[in-house]
Amino acid sequence: MPATVELVEHAPARSVPLPDAVGRALAAARIVDAAPDPYAAGRWSLRAGSKVGAVAVAVPGGSRPFTVRVTPKVPIARLFFLIGYSLDPLDGWRDGEVEVANHHGLLPALAHAVERQVDRALRQGLLQGYLATEETTLVVRGRIRETEQIRRHFGATLPVEVAYDEFTTDIAENRILRTAVERLLRLPAVPRDVRRRLLHQRARLADVSPIVGGGPLPAWHPTRLNSRYHHALRLARVVLDGASAEHAPGGLRIDGFLFDMNKLFEDFVTVALREACRGSSRAARLQDPHHLDEASAIRMKPDFVLYGADDTPSAVVDAKYKAEKRDGYPDADLYQMLAYCTALGLREGHLVYAKGNAPHAAHRVRHAGIVIHQHAVDLDQEPAGLLADIAAVAQRMDTTLRV
Repeated sequence: MPATVELVEHAPARSVPLPDAVGRALAAARIVDAAPDPYAAGRWSLRAGSKVGAVAVAVPGGSRPFTVRVTPKVPIARLFFLIGYSLDPLDGWRDGEVEVANHHGLLPALAHAVERQVDRALRQGLLQGYLATEETTLVVRGRIRETEQIRRHFGATLPVEVAYDEFTTDIAENRILRTAVERLLRLPAVPRDVRRRLLHQRARLADVSPIVGGGPLPAWHPTRLNSRYHHALRLARVVLDGASAEHAPGGLRIDGFLFDMNKLFEDFVTVALREACRGSSRAARLQDPHHLDEASAIRMKPDFVLYGADDTPSAVVDAKYKAEKRDGYPDADLYQMLAYCTALGLREGHLVYAKGNAPHAAHRVRHAGIVIHQHAVDLDQEPAGLLADIAAVAQRMDTTLRV
């Protein structure tokens, strides 16, 4: 029975030998579409959806965990361009900086990219900052917290409740990097040489406390002082948002990293459109909530809404990580966009897909006076072509507004 199962995003299902406990755990966690093979005992039919990455399912008493790897259809270098641009369109890292194209899998490439960015961030030493600390001590330091002193030690001189700012390396920026490194070291499919370098980075961050699992990430704010950390911190956030660790029924443990291509495509399209519209008199808002009905009972959140100078909606866009099939795109997408246009009072709406048979199509809705545009963006092309396709969508939106 293989210890590793290789799948491809949105590829046909594969029948593989798996223990029933592992198959049920994969199905319950919705990592892949998993169901018992009706034609062969001890085998499961596995089909990957839009989640890519790798997970390991540890069986109690088992010799080694079962690993499921899902490879994206998009080339790794292109995938990292989408990630980098979505995180920081003005100053995002590129493939030339992290050399991810040398890795064939998402997780090995991600681990390599994080290690390289952490190394760049720490070359000048660990960033230090002031950390607000409150503690009970026998030595007066900083200021005395009078309210706490009276409440806890009324009438006593010692101990003392104090508050002070400590200059330390145990700050939010370093804690996020340390936690991301720790997560990667626990994930499957990280190459040996990358793991060795990650251990080196962990040693550099040894005096920094990692974030407790499941806890919220500490807040940090981009400044001139922490500018050398910016790329590493944004990439670390990708790791921490996509990392998963949970206990399944029967004592199984699922640990890994999964990246949702639906979310990535949506982020890229909306951020790129926002940048394309920058400098105009209109303001773009992403995932802006609205309601379909007058009673505000039916909530909807278009991916991208453009507002005019009077703060009224002037354009709406929804991104769909789908490729057009022979019979076209799903009709449900058109119905959804029709609802957006109706509720926002717009004459035209725009759907942006990952790939299509033609770059643009338009549908005029009967008796409504609404036109729904369908745009296709080919992710197989170079970054310049991708951004040109998004610019074409923005141009058509602008033409519509001027009509």
